[in-house]
Amino acid sequence: MSESTPSGFKCGYVTIVGRPSAGKSTLLNRLVGEKVAITSDKPQTTRNRILGYVNRPNGQIAFIDTPGLIKPFHAMHTRMMSVAHSAIGEADVVIWMVDTTERDGPHNRPIADLLRQSGKPVILALNKVDKAAKTQLLPLMAGLGNRLNFKAVNPISARTGDGVEGLLKAILAELSEGPALFPADEFTDKSERFLVSELIRESIIQCCGQEVPYATAVLVRAWEDEREQGGKIRIAADIMLEREGQKAIVIGKQGSMLKKIGTAARTEIEALLDAPVYLELFVKVRKGWREDDRAVREVIEGH
Repeated sequence: MSESTPSGFKCGYVTIVGRPSAGKSTLLNRLVGEKVAITSDKPQTTRNRILGYVNRPNGQIAFIDTPGLIKPFHAMHTRMMSVAHSAIGEADVVIWMVDTTERDGPHNRPIADLLRQSGKPVILALNKVDKAAKTQLLPLMAGLGNRLNFKAVNPISARTGDGVEGLLKAILAELSEGPALFPADEFTDKSERFLVSELIRESIIQCCGQEVPYATAVLVRAWEDEREQGGKIRIAADIMLEREGQKAIVIGKQGSMLKKIGTAARTEIEALLDAPVYLELFVKVRKGWREDDRAVREVIEGH
């Protein structure tokens, strides 16, 4: 312990895992107090390993958000699952996040097996208790308890914040003493370019139908800060799709959908950067990019 570290101060890495749409990214944003991970009601929204830092007087926790655990069907899925598995290996503690509106079943067996094999201490976070009937909780807790021995079980609502401070206390109880790993004024390891690309992708997810979001990637190609000359931050980004039909959907009639996407994204980006932004979006088709290892690496790792 350094002289500047308070006695009893704890720190460590905590990986959040679970099925798609369990609320992992919502929890991360709630804990960090900043929007570091995009959210939606569509599964597979999170594709990357996203680190968010939570600072408390008695500790610092580096949370790792991960893609929802699924059976992979193409190269991008395989890369996403590799990201999630590696993040479990990095963890001092793992949070298994479960949607309490779903029943326990065979879909939870592979996750329990994976966590058991990891040998990591696991805390169960039962999310969406604000939406679940209380009669569902006990059978769910019993079923999951038969699958894995948990260090703690915490019912929470990532959306409202109910139970989240109790979850933090349970996590800190499992971490070791040590100095902070990151500066207290930082909240993520991701660059502004990455966060901007994700905000654009979130806007596409919110504005478009069911098929398009899964086939979408966003790559920031240019970034010029002209504020010293009295201008704006000028950002140019490519929206990458798999088919011409998807391109037509994203552009819309006379460019109406692309304008809607850009307007919504620019509002979020200006809030993130606390600066005026000029945003240019270009829609491109790269057939079968989710099966292209090079393209997937650029999307998953290239920010």
